[in-house]
Formats: sequence, structure tokens, C-alpha cells
Amino acid sequence: MIEGIRRIQEMMEREQYVTDRGIATTAYLAMELKKPVLIEGQAGVGKTEIAKVLSSALGTELIRLQCYEGLDVNTALYEWNYPKQMLRIKMDEGSRRGIDAQEQAIFSDAFLLKRPLLQAISGQEQAPVLLIDEVDRADEEFEAFLLEVLSDFQVTIPELGTIRAQHRPYVVLTSNRTRELSDALKRRCLYLWIDFPTFDKEVRIITTKVPGINERLAHQIAMFMQAIRHVKLNKTPGVAETLDWAMSMMALHQDHLEQDAVRETLGAFIKDRDDVAKLRGQPLEVLISSMNGQEEEDVSAWVQSVTQRLEKELSTR
Repeated sequence: MIEGIRRIQEMMEREQYVTDRGIATTAYLAMELKKPVLIEGQAGVGKTEIAKVLSSALGTELIRLQCYEGLDVNTALYEWNYPKQMLRIKMDEGSRRGIDAQEQAIFSDAFLLKRPLLQAISGQEQAPVLLIDEVDRADEEFEAFLLEVLSDFQVTIPELGTIRAQHRPYVVLTSNRTRELSDALKRRCLYLWIDFPTFDKEVRIITTKVPGINERLAHQIAMFMQAIRHVKLNKTPGVAETLDWAMSMMALHQDHLEQDAVRETLGAFIKDRDDVAKLRGQPLEVLISSMNGQEEEDVSAWVQSVTQRLEKELSTR
């Protein structure tokens, strides 16, 4: 393994982010090539966490732009502080200052409200990490504007001129694939797909993120989640839900999975009413009863076997 990639992986692990070589390699290349990273995957698999971990590990500022439908350039880039400008104009009434001087005063940095994109570009001390979260929720028009910013890392403010990035920010874009992003945006970025974790990786995530959890409970929760993701649900639980559930079980002082405790804590990892109704009763019993004594067995074979039983049980409803 290249030394730089190994160093990135160790750095992320120190921040309690359980990573792999693929993620570390992408992060390394993004830093070396000064290119944005587009991370796609299911909700709750740790896409946003990568930006937070990089910021913490590099000791630099994290600047977050949360995208949503209707997001416009002013909200993302900059706005003028109109109330403050009006107050300054009122204060200058009757003064001998010329109009040009007054205009120069109110259209200065003191009256500029820097939004996330401009904050990232105008950083003076060191390159920040710019997280553009859930970019697929933004409109295509905003995506086109974003292309220009990511291409040159400079913006022009008519009253102030062109502002260029002294330190090119590390850019992480995330997408839940609610819509297809343009090819032009993808060409600007390195691409990383994060899937649901394997059983071994999910166990590591649980034991890393949930202090004090015993090995048996961690294994059982990971096994349960591996199986439940093969069931057709409206909202498949991700790693975030795994951790919420593990912490819930710890709060209830559980050291292994029991049917009653699982039924009572379904809301920690199942976030849809129909999914809760689907899993209650016999499906839960199938999962829990078949799990006992299987922690050391072939998890893949168990998942395949229990999934077939679950499909048969659900088909009879």
C-alpha cells in the first residue's frame, strides 16, 4: 500500500471512522489531485461523516452547505446585509460625504454576509473542508452554477470584484440518488460509492462507535441488520440506524437480543409504519430464534437461509 494511502486510512481510523482501502485511496487522490469527491450511496451509510472526519483529522474548518429544493445562489454564495446598509445610509444623511464614498462604504466586506461557498473560497489561513450535502436535492439550475464554482474556485461580486481561493478547499459532495446528477458535474469529481457494510465491517463500526458493548450483542445486531436489509422494506436501515439501535440496547442494559426487547426497540432502526407492521410477530421470531448459537457460524449462509424463511413467512400474509 502506498504510504500516503496508509497514512490517510490510519488518520481516519484515529477519528473512529471505520474505513477501507477504497475510501482511503479516494480521499488520498482527492487531496493530491485537488479534485472534489462525489460520494453516493444509500442514506445512513456514512457519506457525510467522511467530510467531518477529514476536517477533524486535518485540523481545519468544516463548512457545510445543506442542499434542498429551491436553494438559490444568494443562499449558497453571499448576500448583502440590507438592514445594516439602510441603517448606515440613515446615519450618513446630512454628511458631506459624496455619493461614491457612501456607496463604497456600504458595499464593503463589513456589509457582506458570506454564505458557505464564499466562506470556503475566501479562507485565509488554510484550506477548509467544504461539504455540499445531498446535492441531488438541489435544482438543476443550481447544479449548473456549482459547476462554475468547482471549476475555477473563484466568484465575482460586482461591487467588490473577483475573489479567488488562496487555499483551494477540499470538497466533498454527497448524494442519495433521488435524481441523476449531470455528467458534467460527475466529470469534475472523483467518484465513490459507499454500500451497506459487510458483516465484519459492521461489527467493527458497532464496537468502535458504541463504547462498552459486548462482543455477543455487537455480533447479533450486525447479523440482524445484514438479514433485515435483504427484506423488501420501504426504508432500509443504514449504519446510522444500526448505531442508534445498539445504543438503545445498551441503554436498556441488554447483553443479547431477545424478541421482546427487539420488538420494543423497532423504532430505533425501522422508520416506516408499514415496515414495522411487516416485521412484528412471526418474522421477528424467525430472526431471533434462528440466530441463537449462530454467532460463530458462516454469517452469509445464515443470512441466505433466514432470508428465504422470512420471504416465505411474509408471502403468506
